[in-house]
Amino acid sequence: MREPTVRKQNIHNNHLKTRLIIFGTLAILLVVCSFFSEYLCPYDPYVQDLGNAKAAPSLAHLFGTDRYGRDMLSRVIAGSRTSIYSTLLLVGFITVFGTITGIVCAWNGGRLDSVLMRISDMFLAFPGLVFALAVAAVLGGGVQNAIIALAAISWPKYARVARSQTLAQKETVYIRAARLSGCSSAKLIIKHILPNIFGPVLVTAMLDIGTMMMELAGLSFLGLGAKPPTPEWGSMMSDTRNLLTTHPWVTLAPGFAIFVSVIIFNLLGDTVRDWLDPRNAR
Repeated sequence: MREPTVRKQNIHNNHLKTRLIIFGTLAILLVVCSFFSEYLCPYDPYVQDLGNAKAAPSLAHLFGTDRYGRDMLSRVIAGSRTSIYSTLLLVGFITVFGTITGIVCAWNGGRLDSVLMRISDMFLAFPGLVFALAVAAVLGGGVQNAIIALAAISWPKYARVARSQTLAQKETVYIRAARLSGCSSAKLIIKHILPNIFGPVLVTAMLDIGTMMMELAGLSFLGLGAKPPTPEWGSMMSDTRNLLTTHPWVTLAPGFAIFVSVIIFNLLGDTVRDWLDPRNAR
């Protein structure tokens, strides 16, 4: 009975490994291509050609052109740097800040823990995107302010995850033994706590990339993110939404880019979550 179970587990692990390689490769390709986007654009994404405005998709312009005659494929490629790197910067910041906050709260406890957790409760009490809209409106438009607005509402989730995981590890036997051996708090956190809470935090961050990308695009769509003529997928959809019924390719091109990117990062996040699941012993 054990041999079929082991064989089934091996097949499942091989399937997970294949998925991880495929989606990880696609995500890396997205990031690398967005970094070199200015070299991959077939046309200058800022050059206007009013004589060729709102041209339908063709071999010359695979995604057509917008109302100013700018090549939509070039605009989408150029916008990938703003959209993808802004998302990765946002997720990286809230992951680091939230994790540090959660560890500090769990490790020290007392009044500091109570104050910071009540602050996180205050942020979590508001509907996320509505609160982000309010913060972004107060700060004004721009990609930086959109990132700040979303960071303000997103860090408590990571703080909660890190805090709960740290509390679970804090009273374990090996932590007590390390304390008795003379390890300092900093060494205990870096050497023992962080490696043991890294998995849940990483999974949360990976699954959050797609969500943050859509929320950044949403703020830009509402005029609170990137400003024209800077190519950014959300603002590009906003600028061309009135052409959806007459020239749909102008709006659907950046929407398709968002769809593909979110799907890739979400599938990668799901695969990482399954891969790190302790029930999938390898």
